[in-house]
Amino acid sequence: MSCVHYRFQSRLTYDSLQFEGLNITVGELKRQIMRRERLKFCQLKISKAQTDEEYTDDDALIPKNMSVIIRRVPAAGLKSSNRRFVGHQAGPSAKSSQTGDSSLLSLEQLLKTENLAEAKASEEDKLKAVMYQSSLCYYSSRAAALLRISASGGAQGFPAASCWRWTTQTERES
Repeated sequence: MSCVHYRFQSRLTYDSLQFEGLNITVGELKRQIMRRERLKFCQLKISKAQTDEEYTDDDALIPKNMSVIIRRVPAAGLKSSNRRFVGHQAGPSAKSSQTGDSSLLSLEQLLKTENLAEAKASEEDKLKAVMYQSSLCYYSSRAAALLRISASGGAQGFPAASCWRWTTQTERES
């Protein structure tokens, strides 16, 4: 039995894959590694461990007892799931993107609407309303009232003392 030693770029140790014959094709090596490691929805890039030369042809032969390094890359046509949250506002601002159409709901009306999917409003306003409504359950009733004022165009955000538990305890002590 012949074998090829492989390791993923993120790992430190090598694993061995046994096969029949003197050589194995890159395509067959990829299939066996994906089956063995239970990988789905990705492609593998294989390179020589000694020279970092990448195998680009699936019909290329890899001799027995060779050490290779494997890199996982997203499959063609699939988007990467590596998403980052860009920013967050305390509540939707009153400066919504109104297109001038009077049939669209205002942001204040959207904040009270239960079914935002069927509401007639701009997508930006709908997203602001969703973020506002989904964050209400995390705030105390006092903070939610301030958030509502902020959303309707009153005070911007929370006051300087944002820790409500601390201010309540301080008031009790005095």
